[in-house]
Amino acid sequence: MTDAPAYVPPKVWTWNKENGGQFASINRPIAGPTHDKVLPVGKHPLQLYSLATPNGVKVTVMLEELLALGHKGAEYDAWLIKIGNGDQFGSGFVDINPNSKIPALMDRSGPEPIRVFESGSILFYLAEKFGAFLPKDIKTRTEAMSWLFWQMGSAPYLGGGFGHFYAYAPFKIEYAIDRFAMEVKRQLDVLDRRLADNEYLAGKDYTIADIAVWPWYGALAKGLVYGAGEFLSVQDYKNVQRWTDQIAKRPAVKRGRMVNRISGDPASQLHERHDASDFETKTQDKLAPAT
Repeated sequence: MTDAPAYVPPKVWTWNKENGGQFASINRPIAGPTHDKVLPVGKHPLQLYSLATPNGVKVTVMLEELLALGHKGAEYDAWLIKIGNGDQFGSGFVDINPNSKIPALMDRSGPEPIRVFESGSILFYLAEKFGAFLPKDIKTRTEAMSWLFWQMGSAPYLGGGFGHFYAYAPFKIEYAIDRFAMEVKRQLDVLDRRLADNEYLAGKDYTIADIAVWPWYGALAKGLVYGAGEFLSVQDYKNVQRWTDQIAKRPAVKRGRMVNRISGDPASQLHERHDASDFETKTQDKLAPAT
């Protein structure tokens, strides 16, 4: 498999700052802020601090879906957090999310602001707050929550496991790639089997389970992450492909994918969102390039 000498762990691990691969500059074994920075606050009840990673897309899709249903209280300001620059380690962000991960939400609609962190928690909070995308009957509600928690437990194997070793690690390790490729394909098969007999993950209705799973596994199914579509034979998962395409057609999903996006087609990038009209007037193709 490799001619490299076997790694023998020391008795006590120490941090080698240069041994972190592509994300060495932002990975560290301690928590807390690295610098003081007050977060901006906009005009809307909900203040989102995020980036259009799969976890960030979950929340912007949810907010756009709520607005599409007519929930005016779901109006939001979406502020860009550039994780590659370490924005998530600013003191204001850490005050909202002590784990320094996007997305983070502040609900300022009540007498006391409420912080919400972890993408699954934000989806559940918004579903409860607005009474939407989470079924009322106990059986279907529990099914939706089970798939929501499935995503929260499974995606780290896709991103931090497979994605890291396949696309980002400083050198390829066959054992690690094989280990996590096997797990990701198993996860795709879990989804494919569920979607063979169900339109959506919880059954006939679109729920926060789909909103949570789609940004990760829908992108994977279309070969949009890690350049691994062919490697994982994603085209073989026909039911996942059908579900992915069906959700991608939703107007709110199309809008949600644009928010806080800083890569790809400039017309698909809305770095910050403060008004519904921003989708028409403030995408990067319509703004003068920075000088």
